Amino acid sequence: MHLRVINPNTTEAMTVTIGESARAVAGPGTRLDAVTSATGPASIESHYDEALSVPGLLAEVARGEREGVDGYVIACFGDPGLDAARELAAGPVVGIAEGAMHAAALVGRGFSVVTTLDRTKGRAWELAERYGAPCKGVYACDIPVLDLDKDPGVLDRVVTLAREALARDGTDVIVLGCAGMADLAARASARLGVPVVDGVAAATVLVQALVTLGLRTSKHVEYATPPAKEYK
Repeated sequence: MHLRVINPNTTEAMTVTIGESARAVAGPGTRLDAVTSATGPASIESHYDEALSVPGLLAEVARGEREGVDGYVIACFGDPGLDAARELAAGPVVGIAEGAMHAAALVGRGFSVVTTLDRTKGRAWELAERYGAPCKGVYACDIPVLDLDKDPGVLDRVVTLAREALARDGTDVIVLGCAGMADLAARASARLGVPVVDGVAAATVLVQALVTLGLRTSKHVEYATPPAKEYK
């Protein structure tokens, strides 16, 4: 089985963190690539950033199809380009918000999200509604994505917000709302005493399971391969 985890931003250091999280849960016999988009923003923190990240993401999916990749993870919590990627890919494509929210719903009656910037909270709510997920609250630590691996107070800030969320929302699970937080999940869970879901790991396991089940992206109607036409 060959899986590809795509970082839709252009920051290689974040791809390293993402790759470590994904490989930690990859099963025996699974070949896993973590790749960085060749074009796009250095970080994805707005609707504008998301829009500009999609062409690079789709180029990586197209390359993966030529190389025989079996399934893909979109490693950005906004799940940019998810529907378009499914049109291009024969195998399953899962976004990390999608994977995290579905996983959280299986281990608790409700979850709260701890994300990066306040301006991204609306997108998290929008995705929770799309996925029918029992999200009870979204909280922002107000640490920019590219500072997550530099700020020594990140874990403390995330844990403090998570405790507030658990008490205020009455939830059972915390979802980390950024691929750059992937390495915080285990430590945060140990301090909080509740499941803390890293979407990179959750989406990787879900794609792996779908490939194992022989479930590919349906090409019957909406996710059919786009018709050939000229693009400029």
